[in-house]
Parts: sequence; C-alpha cells; structure tokens
Amino acid sequence: MQITRSSPFLRSPRVLQLEGMFDVPPSSLSEQRWNVDLPLGERPWNIGLIAGPSGCGKSTIARALFGNAVTTGFDWPANRSLVDLFPASMGIKEIVGLLSSVGFSSPPAWMRPYSALSTGEQFRVTLARALAEQPNLVVFDEFSSVVDRTVARISSAAVARTVRQRQQQFVAISCHEDIIEWLQPDWIYSPNEATISGRGFQWRCLRRRPSVEVEIVPAHRSAWKLFEPHHYLTGQLAAQAKCYVALFEGRPAAFCAAVVMPGKVTCWREHRLVCLPDYQGLGLGNALSLRIAAAYASTGRQYRAVTGHPGLIRQRLGSPLWLMVRGPGQIDFRRSRYKTSRGFTWTEPNDRATASFLYIGPPNVEAAKELGIEPRMSA
Repeated sequence: MQITRSSPFLRSPRVLQLEGMFDVPPSSLSEQRWNVDLPLGERPWNIGLIAGPSGCGKSTIARALFGNAVTTGFDWPANRSLVDLFPASMGIKEIVGLLSSVGFSSPPAWMRPYSALSTGEQFRVTLARALAEQPNLVVFDEFSSVVDRTVARISSAAVARTVRQRQQQFVAISCHEDIIEWLQPDWIYSPNEATISGRGFQWRCLRRRPSVEVEIVPAHRSAWKLFEPHHYLTGQLAAQAKCYVALFEGRPAAFCAAVVMPGKVTCWREHRLVCLPDYQGLGLGNALSLRIAAAYASTGRQYRAVTGHPGLIRQRLGSPLWLMVRGPGQIDFRRSRYKTSRGFTWTEPNDRATASFLYIGPPNVEAAKELGIEPRMSA
C-alpha cells in the first residue's frame, strides 16, 4: 500500500531565501510517500505497536490504515463526572470494572471531572473510554507520551491484560520503545526500518513481561497522609493501626494497615489497603495485602479483610488464598457499634455493600520476622 501526503505552500520571500541557502529544489508542494505492508490478516492478534521517532509518519500511516479507529482524545465537559461520560449502555459496575482493569482504581477520582485528574489518571481514563466506545478496534495515538516512564510501563502492562481479556484489538502509536516488554504486542511496525531496509513489520511471540521487585517495610502512621486521598473510605486511620508500605524501585507505591479486631475470638483485620494511582495495574496492592496476611497468620490468629471495592472483591473471590465469609448484600445482624474491653468503639460497615474475607493461605514466619511481627510458631 502506498500512502502519499501532499501539502501546498506559498513560495514567500523567506521560502525563496531558504531555497537559495540550502540548495533546495524550487517547489510549492511538499510531498511524503510511504510504502506500507502490514499483513495483519495472516494470523489472529490483539495488540499491535507502530513505533518510531517523531516525524517518521506513524500517525499518518495509522490514519490511512485504520481511519476513524484512531483515538486522539474525547470531549470532557468540565462540569460532569468522568463516569457520566462513558456510553449510556454501560452500567456503573461495568464502568468501574473497566476503569480498574486499566489501572485506574481510585473511587474518589472516579467522581471528579476529567480536568481535575492528574496527567497519568487522564491517560488511563482515556484508555478506558476508548476501549468502551470502540469495542472492536482501538488505535491510540501518542500512547504513553504524556506520562513519566514508570506510569508508561505499568499502564502498558495493565492495558495489555485488559485488551486480551476483552478479546479486543488495540494498536498503540508511540515514539517510546521502553514499553515493548510491558505492552507485549503481537506485532510491531517501524516506518523508519521500512524506509531503510524495507522490513519494517515483524510478528512477535508473547513473552513474559519484566519481573517486578517490591520491598515491603514497616512504616510510621504518618505515611498514611500520602495515601489517604486515594482511598475509597473517608475514615481516619485507627490509632492502634500497624502500618506497612510497599516500595517500587525505592518509591512508596502501596499502603496496608492492620488492627486487632475485637470480639469473642480476637483476630487481626486489614484496616486500610490502597495503591497510589501511578502504580495501579500491576497487582502491587494485592501482593502487599497477601504478604501482610501471611505474616499475621503466623501469630496463630485469624486474619480477616472487609472491602467494598468491586475489583478487590472480584480478585479475592478468584483466589484460593481467601475465603468469603460474608458476601455483598448479605445482612449482618451484629450491632453496628459496640464497646470493647479496651474502651474504643468498633463500627461495622453496615451501610455499604461490603464482603468479608478470611485468609486461608499458608502463614509466612519469615515475613513476620522481617516486618517486626512476633510469630507464635517456630520457623
């Protein structure tokens, strides 16, 4: 397929000067041509990548090949919550699920207008809306160009997983090649390589994305201030909470706290769990939660978690390490508030659709020792 783009222009005095200075052939028409061969019908695929430096023709080629499927952005009215701007045919649970799947899992931010979001959040919500409005094929121009490289890598992994789960087709157009291992495209096309060698297209085999190393450390309760704005609950951190932070490449990424749950059988309970928006999509919050649960299970007491987050409920329902002991919508007849022997008041979240889970995975004595938790059993 040959693609030609012509742009007429006026031969002004300055243009004439440039022609003389650089020995440019006289012309009033700028033309660019590309010979493009993308054999996309040869095999099934979900994800493609058109990559190369600025000015090599990536966007022009994509528009010629894919037409209206190319997404450059959407209209986001300043006075509307972003969830109101998804297709009317989508229910709120479907919208929330799609937002979470692309690594945008912050309920407080879901209610904000698009203009009130960070650049990384805007990038992810635009991805989600494109997947919602174009269920067959999405071609995303300037993919990851407006976010830092950490967000770009994590977002690439999240959208790749989502596209394959939804059995859609997605083509990213990007000048960055650091996303390739995280996006794991089925094919790559490079206009520059096509010009130089005539072999700009290549099929790829799926490979394991780069491993993610996370360090989990005890933290002072003041660390909660960094994470509090992104948690879906407005309650304050309990005074007796034990706090832990997951570090991704040395930077705080996720927070988890645990408290003693009073009652006839004393046990531990997950008190807060939240991942910062820039790090959502890799499962860091889940990894942190499981590590803390396994560490506290080594004390010989049960470890429970109550959540109203749909994505977290769905994830734990599919995990062999958690057992749901109360599902969303099931009536809890316990009193909503009662006094404990230590004098503080415990509140049951009866006004929200929550699910209660019991950790049934193996205890981790080594994790307990690393986190300063005293295990009951010997290593």
